[in-house]
Amino acid sequence: MPILAIRSRRVLLPEGLRTAMVIVEDGVIADVIAPRKQPRSVEVIDLGDLALLPGAVDLHVHVNEPGRTDWEGFATATAAAAAGGVTTIADMPLNSSPVTTSLPALARKIAAARGQLFCDVVFHGGVVPGNEGEIEGLARAGVAAFKAFLVPSGIDEFPACGEAELRAVLPLLARFGRPLLVHAERDQPPGPPMNDPRSYRQWLASRPDRYEVDAVRWLIGLGREYGAEIHVVHLASGDALPLLRAARAEGLPITVETCPHYLTFAAEEIPDGDTRFKCAPPIREAEHREALWRALEDGDIDLVASDHSPAPPALKKLAEGDLEQAWGGIASLQLLLPALWTGLRRRGGGLADLARLLAAAPAARLGLRGRKGAIALGADADLAAFDPDAAFAVDGEALYHRHKITPYHGRVLEGVIEKTWLRGHLVYDRRRGHGAACGEMILRR
Repeated sequence: MPILAIRSRRVLLPEGLRTAMVIVEDGVIADVIAPRKQPRSVEVIDLGDLALLPGAVDLHVHVNEPGRTDWEGFATATAAAAAGGVTTIADMPLNSSPVTTSLPALARKIAAARGQLFCDVVFHGGVVPGNEGEIEGLARAGVAAFKAFLVPSGIDEFPACGEAELRAVLPLLARFGRPLLVHAERDQPPGPPMNDPRSYRQWLASRPDRYEVDAVRWLIGLGREYGAEIHVVHLASGDALPLLRAARAEGLPITVETCPHYLTFAAEEIPDGDTRFKCAPPIREAEHREALWRALEDGDIDLVASDHSPAPPALKKLAEGDLEQAWGGIASLQLLLPALWTGLRRRGGGLADLARLLAAAPAARLGLRGRKGAIALGADADLAAFDPDAAFAVDGEALYHRHKITPYHGRVLEGVIEKTWLRGHLVYDRRRGHGAACGEMILRR
């Protein structure tokens, strides 16, 4: 691979924005030099005022292949990622078939991904009742973390775990240094039933924020007892934040993510019957959205992930507007970076905050610090040329996700990805499309 040199007046280095030139050799960042020290016989890509950012790392993506590739597959998901400046994704153990809860299932997942990737991929394993005997094998095979649900997942093959199951696996996860990713809702006592399946207010009430608060409180207790790393995925409730803040002040190894849809939308703005907005936990009221933003600013939330979970139009029940029966999931992988930047910038945040939340922190949570998440010597040359001052109206049909249904359609977002490099290979150019599918599978050792 020839030496690559990329110059910009806004290179985001660990120490801040600098005018610099990034030198790439053999897929890694070999040097960061002053622009005037141009290497001889090397073609330089001059980005001018475009910001050069580390490629984003999305810790929470449902690819669904094999078995449900008609929902989303590796080729389409990673193409969307590259177009959004995302250079590494972590694939959730559902909604593929088989679910990734055993070594044979992981082998099938790896085989399905081979040759289709426009970004790098790591894999999460699953924790379900009865598979505690699979945990060691999956950890040794290289899964990055393990995912569990405390409520039904929506997929029969991936049932929820109770206290007995988590107590059985937490010592194993602590032994192998793997975090437990938890869908943190506990539905006892149950919320009120939905009498009107089109009512967003009733859908919200059926999964109240106390579900999240109770789950977080319970998980903190388990984490304290076992010393295991716990990561709360897709936090939607601001009421759980004081518990998390206290647990972290205590020194417990608990981390938390939220998602762009919880930071962008509010329940008061969602029309009845618009199933594009259905997800679980549900998008809550504006007061929760603002609490999540404050927690990001204060460092009480570690990172932002997409929770990309598309489904075919028939499962979204768009025509019927049935929020009770529609598949709960939001397609947003390609929009992760601009969706977060839009709100972050309006609240006074900068590019360093964007890179911390979307690159450095998720890379660290996946055990990839030093390799991913920063423009630093020896790191993979995963880079995104980003115009933070441009804006665009989201056109669902122009997205690379397999299915184009998204609540962002028509919304104006700020920040445009112009180019994306994966280990120095140009995998996306906004004007020319995608390059070669040169992504790799990363197994954690």
